[in-house]
Amino acid sequence: MESLDRRHVRAPRVTAAMVAARAGVSTATVSLVANGKTQGRVSDDNISRVRTAISELGYVVDSIGSSLARGVSSIVILVTPDVSNPFFANVIAGVRESLGAEYQLLLSVTDAGESPQASDVRKLLALRPAGLLVGAPSAGFLEDLSAAAPLVLLDAPGLESFAPSVNLDVAQGARELARHLASSGHTRAAYVDGITGTATFQLRREAFLEEAASLGLVVSQEHIIRTAIDVGAAAAAFAAAWPGWQREGVTAVVCGTDTHAYGMLQEARVEGVRIPEELAVAGFDDLPYSATSNPSLTSVHLPATPLGRKAGEQLRGLMEGRELSEPHVTLESSLVVRGSTVSS
Repeated sequence: MESLDRRHVRAPRVTAAMVAARAGVSTATVSLVANGKTQGRVSDDNISRVRTAISELGYVVDSIGSSLARGVSSIVILVTPDVSNPFFANVIAGVRESLGAEYQLLLSVTDAGESPQASDVRKLLALRPAGLLVGAPSAGFLEDLSAAAPLVLLDAPGLESFAPSVNLDVAQGARELARHLASSGHTRAAYVDGITGTATFQLRREAFLEEAASLGLVVSQEHIIRTAIDVGAAAAAFAAAWPGWQREGVTAVVCGTDTHAYGMLQEARVEGVRIPEELAVAGFDDLPYSATSNPSLTSVHLPATPLGRKAGEQLRGLMEGRELSEPHVTLESSLVVRGSTVSS
């Protein structure tokens, strides 16, 4: 029983005062070393002794706690739907690059196919974040959020009135894709959409359909399907839809994301559908795998890392009290044509 009780005894929290006593310096010196502010203020010998003491005692700086004591933390919250979409990994990389080491990035994500709920995000506001980044939001979400912290929107076309934003010109790429398929001789196509209902998906779909209609490329309403951004879900949707598409003369399918397109390609191989001879397949995002898939995937390139980087820069400016010279920024998209729509 004694050994069991001993396992539940928590080790005492290591404090700056304990580190200072071990190193033979003041607690102020420990703070300077722990926070990397020693330049011209702490001798090399004291730095070495403090770092040794920190290592030996296992001291961890409570930077969040000290920030909260000042009324705001150093946390930045990134709210995004469906982080399973690989596109967001590149967005996150860009955000982290621009925020630097001074801020900690906290992700608030949803399950596949679900949109963020403002009530869930508001619970995180108790952390007093320094700022928020919200990716692909809906107007309803932003109306319900009512966050006092600095806010920047990512990929939120039409919602610029809510906050500074960094958007992607997805419509331009969608129109280029419609022209590419029409010029390749396609007259009937299908469209695979996401199910989150966010503004960016609506914009890419509507821009493609409008341009396609003007070029005589028909996309019937019954040939527009919706699935979660998931390879397996998209593959199952293709398996169910393909017999009808084939019977009704569909020779091209445009997917709202590359992840959807990967599912199409996967199931097409299973069904023995020749790509692009029987069916051309294209997507949006231009993820790294799209260049090496079999066949390589035609895709609308959306600059994910620059999107995250620019949004982080905008937010950092707001958090540090600077006026934004350009509160609303739009990054260009472009079509990358590969083997999934053009025979080699």
